[in-house]
Amino acid sequence: MNSFGSRFRFTTFGESHGPAIGCVVDGVPPRLALTEAEIQADLDRRRPGQSKFTTQRQEPDQVKILSGVFEGMTTGHPILLLIENVDQRSKDYSEIAQKFRPGHADLTYWLKYGIRDYRGGGRSSARETASRVAAGAIARKVLGAGVAIRGALVQMGPHAIDRARWDWTEVARNPFFCPDPVAAAAWEGYLSAVRKAGSSCGAVIELVAEGVPAGLGEPVYGKLDAEIAAALMGINAVKGVEIGAGFAAAALAGEDNADEMFPGNDGLVHFGSNHAGGILGGISTGQPIVARFAVKPTSSILSPRRTLDTQGQPTEIATRGRHDPCVGIRAVPVGEAMLAIVLADQLLRARGQTPDGIGPPALPRAGSPGA
Repeated sequence: MNSFGSRFRFTTFGESHGPAIGCVVDGVPPRLALTEAEIQADLDRRRPGQSKFTTQRQEPDQVKILSGVFEGMTTGHPILLLIENVDQRSKDYSEIAQKFRPGHADLTYWLKYGIRDYRGGGRSSARETASRVAAGAIARKVLGAGVAIRGALVQMGPHAIDRARWDWTEVARNPFFCPDPVAAAAWEGYLSAVRKAGSSCGAVIELVAEGVPAGLGEPVYGKLDAEIAAALMGINAVKGVEIGAGFAAAALAGEDNADEMFPGNDGLVHFGSNHAGGILGGISTGQPIVARFAVKPTSSILSPRRTLDTQGQPTEIATRGRHDPCVGIRAVPVGEAMLAIVLADQLLRARGQTPDGIGPPALPRAGSPGA
């Protein structure tokens, strides 16, 4: 299962300390303008080593398009993207070659395959997510400029933002993708202390997709929210996903949770709220799609932890090397990419099934379905 998607689909390859990583993207419509620079812009937002708050591994993540694009346009054939690894330090992992790191996939990979790449985790490393971001950049081209997908870090460890101070322009002004400038300033001291202690912390990321047409989603088993949840849960270190109000909806009364509908002067359906996160019955409503996912603390920490070696003997381990004290920071562009990929896939599927039936959330007309 190294592939994801149906009509728009991609397959990733490569290991954290191998010569290269990359992906093959298939199902891309022809005649879309696409350049390496456009993909690079998204990769640069995920790239490691850009601040003291992320891993200091210096990877330029320079992408190369090797197929599927001719004279700046997609051809409709598979697009091969290659990203070379240039700053591997495999010797950092020699001491743990025979030990399983608690919280990592070391043990489960060993139990499943009988072999594991201990150099940074191989395929289980978050290094693989660079390929997803590259594929997500192409998915954005499929969606078009009318769909805007943005992400923000809304909680670091136990410290959440104040939503009254939410400002999207602040996201690019701090190293945390934080929309609250006051919270971002406080997080600097908090994460510096976590890093100096050799520990780590978790985070919550919120994604918002605006301009998504109504009618995306394929019930019963291809629901839009279900596929978004699967895409986000598939990101490294993610332990929880919620759509719209999410778990908070359980505490709401039915009257509060129901998103009331009103006719607008523009002939479209208008909503009084968006607890559903832009999805009803697995189908997009035309409202902004809102999703959040929780990322656990980075498992690579300096504090000694009890574990087992490959012979089943008890031992201790302290993980050296270069690691993110909060892996949730660089998960923001990864989450955006996976959301874009799901939406692009669903858009292509909707065009095939109902070529004239997707668009703005228009009110039913006499004689039309639902009228």
